[in-house]
Amino acid sequence: MNALIVIDYTYDFVVGNLPVGQPALQIEDRITELTEQFCQDGDWVVMAVDAHDKNDPYHPENSLFPVHNVRGTSGRELYGKLNDVYNNHQEKIYWLDKTRYSAFCGTDLDLQLRSRGIRNIYLAGVCTDICVLHTAIDAYNRGYGLTVHADAVASFNHEGHCWALGHFAAAMGAQILPPD
Repeated sequence: MNALIVIDYTYDFVVGNLPVGQPALQIEDRITELTEQFCQDGDWVVMAVDAHDKNDPYHPENSLFPVHNVRGTSGRELYGKLNDVYNNHQEKIYWLDKTRYSAFCGTDLDLQLRSRGIRNIYLAGVCTDICVLHTAIDAYNRGYGLTVHADAVASFNHEGHCWALGHFAAAMGAQILPPD
């Protein structure tokens, strides 16, 4: 069994309070297709979704970024067609609240993956050079095989996006799909 981890593909990150914008909009169909495919194939899907508390003065991101993905707001909803897929397959998709860049930091993700015998993870979502990158590094350090869907990740920064894709392959041995 494999796992697809979809990172932060929410309203706030696509078009809301901290928007990736057009690059994120361009990957909507591919993320939706991958999620459907993994659900149909009987693999495990994780929605790793950034979660912030309103007016939290201690969260380190608050001094770096505008307020985003606040619990209980529409900004935390999965964006567009992905929200429909989630609603149609909730029993096959694990919702994971994360409060740091990495989906592993402070969560039970590693335990959930190991209990299912998962050794290979596939990554999609935003931002390639922030949350996807930190999740990939933590996965690599825990011994997971990595595949990054280049056509299903996006970032605010094109140069950072390209750098991260190269880093996944060169420093973590990740397979990048589709290949260049």
